[in-house]
Amino acid sequence: MGESKHDHSHAHAHTQTKAVLNRISRAIGHLTAVRNMVEEGRGCSEVLIQLAAVRSAIDGTCKVILIDHLEHCVADAMKTGDMEVLDELKQAVEMLIK
Repeated sequence: MGESKHDHSHAHAHTQTKAVLNRISRAIGHLTAVRNMVEEGRGCSEVLIQLAAVRSAIDGTCKVILIDHLEHCVADAMKTGDMEVLDELKQAVEMLIK
């Protein structure tokens, strides 16, 4: 897909852009369903199950992005000695896994 630049010096292609956008759309759909369910006064168990679907969709999106980042951005940065990419990845993982 398109080229993207970070604050550091390497450029890379995001190879999973379509998959990420599809997964984000799925998460939005699930979240919209949660809002509708709450507005309709649906049962808590049903809402919780739908929220689990939202979480699963988001987790799947994170996984696709992380794998793409490792395979392309991090691999390319290691070839050029760009250690800043590892620091950024560490920060992202810390925020992702709390």
